[in-house]
Amino acid sequence: MVYSVGVLSSRVVLLLATVGVLSGLGGGITTTAMASQVDPEYRLGAEDIMLISVWKDEQLTREVVVRPDGMFSFPLIGDVQAEDRTVDQIRTDLVQRLTKYIPNANVSVAVNKVASYKVYVVGRVNKPGEYVIGHYADVLQALSLAGGLTPFAAENDIKVMRRVRGEQHAIPFRYGDMRKGRELEQNIVLQRGDVVMVP
Repeated sequence: MVYSVGVLSSRVVLLLATVGVLSGLGGGITTTAMASQVDPEYRLGAEDIMLISVWKDEQLTREVVVRPDGMFSFPLIGDVQAEDRTVDQIRTDLVQRLTKYIPNANVSVAVNKVASYKVYVVGRVNKPGEYVIGHYADVLQALSLAGGLTPFAAENDIKVMRRVRGEQHAIPFRYGDMRKGRELEQNIVLQRGDVVMVP
């Protein structure tokens, strides 16, 4: 299976040099991501929480949660699709659908809490567990969040476990090669629910 990969950023290059250093650092596992950390291109999913407000209408200002079906309910217009859409796309949709009730509606939408973009790092890392973050992360970034590899980790046998349409796929990741600047394209962006396994 082939996955497309974006251009490697300088941030990733920096991570190559720092993942090993981070292995010695302590700290708790990230459990939520607040609005100030959310990437504008972030696409929402189930359990994410948004604050929606309509100017000069307190009854239409409320916090909404994206349901497991990817929708949320809003007064006057009913269910609204949120899953796999950005905040700006949702705001545009709300404005269009509210127009017949409120001409020139001034709507703002903000993400209060990200709860749907979860990735997991398990095995021989310093801080294994579930990570919920407000931006898309690649494999190196996930390993950094987990505090880096332990001394006995099999750095060239790491796998990303991904479920696609109910079927599990194992995507190899050779950290040793990445550290030497080889095969950089394997540093894929993780999807919701991906598990990084470090034997």
